[in-house]
Amino acid sequence: MTGAVITIAVILLVVGGITGSVIAFFRLQRHRADAAAMAAYRKLAEESTAVQQAVQGQLSALDERVKSVEGLLRSVG
Repeated sequence: MTGAVITIAVILLVVGGITGSVIAFFRLQRHRADAAAMAAYRKLAEESTAVQQAVQGQLSALDERVKSVEGLLRSVG
C-alpha cells in the first residue's frame, strides 16, 4: 500500500515538474516575442519621428515659397 502511494507521489512530482517546465518555456517564448515586437515598435517610432521632422522642414520651405509668391502677387496687383 505504501509502495503504491510513494509511486503515485513520485509520478505526480515528475509530471508536475514537466508541466512546470513546459509552462515556463512557453512563457519565455511569449516574452521574447513581446520584446521583439516592442523593439520593432521602437524602431518604427524613431523612423516616424525622423520622417515627421523631414516633412516639417519641407512644409517650412514651402511656406516660405508661398509667402514670397504672395508678396510678388501683391506687388503686381
